[in-house]
Formats: sequence, structure tokens, C-alpha cells
Amino acid sequence: MMMKRLLLLSLLVVFTLASGFSQNGKIEFEEYDLDNGLHVILQQDHTTPNIVVSVMYHVGSKNENPEKTGFAHFFEHLMFEGTENIPRHQYDKYVSRAGGELNANTSSDRTYYFEKLPSNQLALGLWLESERMMHAKVEAIGIKTQKGVVIQEKKQSYDNRPYGGILPETMKRAYVKHPYRWITIGDEEHIRNAKDEDFVNFYKEFYVPNNAVLTICGDFEKKDAQKLINDYFAEIPKGTKEIYRPTVVEPAKTAEVRDTVYDNIQLPAVIQAYHIPAVGTPDFYAVDMLSKLMTDGKSSRLYKTLVNDKQLALQMMAFPMPNEHPGLTLAFGIPNMGVDLKNLETEMDSEFAIAREELISEKEFQKLRNKIENELVSSNSTIERRAENLATAYTYFKDSERVNKELEKYFAVTKEDIRKVAKKYFVPTNRVVLYYMPKQN
Repeated sequence: MMMKRLLLLSLLVVFTLASGFSQNGKIEFEEYDLDNGLHVILQQDHTTPNIVVSVMYHVGSKNENPEKTGFAHFFEHLMFEGTENIPRHQYDKYVSRAGGELNANTSSDRTYYFEKLPSNQLALGLWLESERMMHAKVEAIGIKTQKGVVIQEKKQSYDNRPYGGILPETMKRAYVKHPYRWITIGDEEHIRNAKDEDFVNFYKEFYVPNNAVLTICGDFEKKDAQKLINDYFAEIPKGTKEIYRPTVVEPAKTAEVRDTVYDNIQLPAVIQAYHIPAVGTPDFYAVDMLSKLMTDGKSSRLYKTLVNDKQLALQMMAFPMPNEHPGLTLAFGIPNMGVDLKNLETEMDSEFAIAREELISEKEFQKLRNKIENELVSSNSTIERRAENLATAYTYFKDSERVNKELEKYFAVTKEDIRKVAKKYFVPTNRVVLYYMPKQN
């Protein structure tokens, strides 16, 4: 029996070290900077035959000119058009022919590109991303093509989609000064009317090594990776334009914003959007725990009370936005047949009032901590998520090690802290309320 335990312990240690985790569960990685400012993060995991090569650029919709919105998201599309050395519409074919996959996404705060490839294709992934950074073709034919693609996406995802207008309608009422007041898709007319040189200037400002993080996770040898990184990225010149970082601070809210919006929908909805602190700030962790308690999943307070117990709502959902600058948490409810929106809103308010007045029970508190622990462990369980988490930590905080500190920050939150942030942030004067109604004939 003792031999079996020793064998299992030995295998566990070997697996832990091979997967890039220390014996205390921390993610192990190395990082350094190239002379041109590119930050590099290397995270080895020899338990998988794959690698993820990713680049995160510190540019999102909040970095845009208010008269030229949608550029960050537009570039997510344009960067697959081709480069000086990659013909148009061939970028993704290099990856698929190698047995890999690729994707990209844009938020208010950053743009992220990645390739997942067999581990023997590291050079390919690095070449592709270096081409994107240095030689992308920002030219008329690609710009014209992607203008059509992005405008069509806006129509499908927002203009013609049931409840698709909730986010833009909420954001433009929640913010009066901060660039979060527009969403990443931007304004159709801004994209349509933008000149080619506008896009060229955007590329030269933001798609530079000193505004990017290169992350490699998976099965690779460090010496090989460092040589290839140097070969493909070291000669890319550092950006010379000043990188725009918005410093505007949204004024503190002192009164509720309330409105009614009509859309092509069958069922009405009530939306409550509460202003919350920026991700990573001391209050954020308590706010995030409260948000999960109230609106995350079918066991959350709002769902359990309003959908299951009182049957006032058909659905309760949440859209948390943990942004680099102070963001929002949206609670979204669709009333049951015959239930007035005001009645549903009143019951939602009652649940938040309880959170402001009463400490969370020990049972709920432990369940919440367990849920967060499971989510954090899961979020780092794959090389895809690990690469993004490491890149995000460095991009937002210049501290990649934050990926190993999140759980202790959540576990430092007390029941009293949760009640305190409920009183501070989840109050009527700090929110937008929208009644989302079917269009009247």
C-alpha cells in the first residue's frame, strides 16, 4: 500500500511539473522584454502535444476617436486579410493545413489573436503573428471588403437581433464622458465613411511591439522558442507614435437613469445596470462575488426567487463587464405572462435590498467561494485559457503573476465586504434602468 501511495505521489509530481504548474498549484512561466518593447511570456506544458501562440494588443474600443468608432473591432477582421508575404484569404489556410485552428476577439480594452497548433509548428505560429505585426496589408481592397463584413455583422448581431440593442442602449445611457459609452462594433457610419489613411494611422499607432504581449503556452523547448522569437520579432521596429490611453474619468453617479426602449421583440424585459469598479481593484472582488450571488446561474438569488419560487420571470440573466476601467453589471429579466414590468423590477429591488441589509449566510458564502475556486481552476486548465489569462494580467496590470493571486484575493473577501459593496454600488442612484418593450403597431 505504501509503495502504491509513493508511486501515485511521484506520478502526481511529474504530471504537475510537466504541465507547468508548481506543486502548490501555481502556474509557472518565464517572461522578458525584447529591445523593441515586446513583452514575451513562455509557459511550458509538456502534457499536451500542442502549443498556443497568441498576441494581445493593448487597444480596444476605448482607445478610439469618438468620431471614428469601431476601428479596434474592424482590425480584428482586417488582420486576416493578408500581409506582404501572405496572399489575401490565405492566412487561415496556413493554420488549417498544419492541423491547427485560430481566432481573435476584441473588447473595450484589448484585441487578442491566437493560433493553436501541433507542437512542431511553433515557427509557423510565430511567423504568422510577426507578419501581422509588421507586414499587414492595410490597403483599399481589404478595407473595402471588411467594411461590408463589419456592417453586415452589426446588422445581424445588434440591429436585427431580438434584444440585440440592449448593450448599446444601456452603455450610451450609463456613460456620458468615458469611451465605454460606445460598444466595440462601433458606429456604422463611422466605418463606412472612414478613409484608408485613417486605418493606416490606427495600425501604425497600436499594432506595434511596445503595445503587445506575445504568449506561448504548451509543448515547446525554451531555447528553441527564444531563438525563433528573436528571429521573427526582434527586428520589428518599436512604434514611434504616442499610444493613446484615455484618462477621462466617468463622473460619479448621483441619480438613477431611467428610460423605455422599443424594439422588434415579442416579450418585454427589464434591465438594471449597476456601475462597478475596475477589474483588479480592492472592491472588485467583493462586487464580483455579490454579482455571482445575485445573478449567476439558476441557483442565484434572483433566478431562484423570481423564476422558481414566485414565478414572476421566465428568465433572469446577467452580463458582468469586468473592464480595465470601471464597468457595469447588468441584470436582465423577462417577466412571466401577465406580470407587469414594474412588479418584476420591484421584486428585483427587494433582493438587492436584502443584500444591502443582511449578511450572506455561511452556507451561501461557502458555496460562492467553492464556485469561484472551481471557475478559477477551470480558467487555467487549458493552454488556450492560460495564454489569454497571462496576457490579460500583463496587459492590464503589467503583472503576469496576478494569475496566481486571484484566488487569494477572492478568499480575502469577507461577508461584511460583500454587504459593504452592496450598499456602495448596488443602489438605485448608481444604475441605469431600461424597460425594453415590443414596438407598438
